[in-house]
Formats: sequence, structure tokens, C-alpha cells
Amino acid sequence: MFSPTDTRPVILTGDRTTGPLHLGHYVGSLKSRVALQHSHQQFLLLADTQALTDNASDPGKVRRNVLEVATDYLAVGIDPALTTICVQSALPALAELTLLYLNFVTVSRLERNPTIKTEIQLRGFERDVPAGFLCYPVSQAADITAFKASVVPVGEDQAPLIEQTNEIVRRLNRQIGRDILVEAAAMVPNVGRLPGVDGKAKMSKSQGNAIPLSASPDEISDAVRRMYTDPDHLRVSDAGKVEGNVVFTYLDAFCEDRQSVDDMRAHYRRGGLGDVTLKRHLEDILQALLAPIRERRARYAAEPDYVMGIVREGTRKARERTEATLKELRSALGLFTLA
Repeated sequence: MFSPTDTRPVILTGDRTTGPLHLGHYVGSLKSRVALQHSHQQFLLLADTQALTDNASDPGKVRRNVLEVATDYLAVGIDPALTTICVQSALPALAELTLLYLNFVTVSRLERNPTIKTEIQLRGFERDVPAGFLCYPVSQAADITAFKASVVPVGEDQAPLIEQTNEIVRRLNRQIGRDILVEAAAMVPNVGRLPGVDGKAKMSKSQGNAIPLSASPDEISDAVRRMYTDPDHLRVSDAGKVEGNVVFTYLDAFCEDRQSVDDMRAHYRRGGLGDVTLKRHLEDILQALLAPIRERRARYAAEPDYVMGIVREGTRKARERTEATLKELRSALGLFTLA
């Protein structure tokens, strides 16, 4: 956890608490977080406040999933002795920094953010955009700067949010006359966004195309059987198309034997390799990957008080960190304070 004498780079990442995590989260971020906790001061934010920006009609869903996501973190190998797990809504400095930063960014700039523009279109908000959703980049800037994170793992589509954070950092530092806040670098994973098993969208529980980390052996088998391949690959002897074939996308993401995947890809293209054989190979890989995660998750889920204790202690330490940044920034800006 956080130590004031720790000189390692600070990394902030986390997840909106809208549901248990799935394989898309694992390949996109969780696997790397397990490795990064040994080389960085890592903070994992259970982003329940941001989850409300488009789930305000169902706050119970957001509340229930705080410990669900924390349990997933522990199940994949996040070590609370190395990583600080904290709850966003229990860090009041983040809300105060968000309100402060809103004075340093315009509505038009928020509307031009490519990530926000895309998400608004996907959700069909048009002009009925919740103000909290439009201001999501400012809230994220508050999170990043409060921890003074210099590294933020994000998907390629999220990189504009980091640039907007750095714009706010530069503007405030210029006004203060010295560097109080830290600019952050986006860490984009090598693996792209994992599609759902249907191949039509990103993996999402709400779309019914996700494989959760807690998936049973039967659920894994069913998901692999349903995976989209090449609809024109009718016979084993037919040449198959690899492009858009979800099974190969998953093999690229999860199979460590790169040569075997390349060999199967070539075999499939020239014909003679059936979808059943291909899917059986992928299923074996996923079963082996998820079995220990599922077992660990079941153990942690049976001890909610233990998980709550980890979250409570992590949040306490994170509160010290974020309030120190807020105090430093208020003083540097010359804001009024009660003696």
C-alpha cells in the first residue's frame, strides 16, 4: 500500500462498479495490474460515483457491485499488501477537486472530447445528456491528479480523457506558477478490446455476450460453443476466413503458444481444420485459466467481512493521499481557508 517514502511511479486505474468483471476486463487490464503492482505504487479505484453518471436510476446496482468488483480484484491476484483498493465515493477530496476543476474547462471542450462524443451517441442521449456524464472527464482528472498518478492504463479509445486531464493540469500549474499537479501518461495495452462471443460488440454483461470471471465450466463451454466463426465455413475441408473470427481473436489473447496459433490460422485458411476442433482447443485454455480464479473468488465471496476490511483500510489510506493533494492545491491557488 501507499508509503510516503515510496519513490516508485504512481499508477491509478479502476473500474465502474456496474457488474462483476469478465474476460474482457482480464485481458484488457487485470492481468497487467497484477504485474504492475510489483513495480509501481498502484491504486485501484472502485468508481461508484462515476458509475452513477448513467445508472442514477438504479443506485442499488452500483452499491451491490462495489464488493463484487473488489472480490474480482482479489481473485485474479491483486495483493492488498501491494495495491491500495479504495472506494471513489468515500474520498471527498475527489468531489471537491472535480468542482474546482469545472471552473477551468468549458462545456464546448467537454462536448468535443472524442470519447464522450462517442459514448453519447452509443447511449442515444442526444441533447438529454446527464450533466454528470458530460463532466466525466473532469471527474477522472480529479481522480488522477488527486493521487498524483503519472501512469494511467486505458484503452485506446480512452486516451482523449488523459489528454484532457493534462490540459487541466497544465492550466492550473500555469496559474499557480509552479508544478503542483502531475501530468499523466496513458498506458495503452497491446491487446485490443475483446469482442463479445457473438462478435458484434465489445464484451458486456448487459449484451449477454460476456464470460464472467466466475463462469462455471458449463457456462464456459456454452459460451465457446456460441462463438462466432466463419458462417461460410460449412465443411471441415472448406477454406475458412480468419478475419472477424472470434475464436481466433480469443486464441490470440489467451493462448501463450504463439506458434501453435499461427499454425492453426494457416491450417484454417487452407481448409482441413474444423470449428469444433478449434473451439475445443480454446475451451481447454479458458477452462484452465478461469478454474483457479473461480475457486479463489468463491473463497473471498464467502468472507465478505474480510473483503470489506481490505476496502475500508485501502480507502482510509487513499483518503490521506487525496486530501493531502487537495490541501496543497488549495494553498497554492490562494483559496480561502478557515484558520
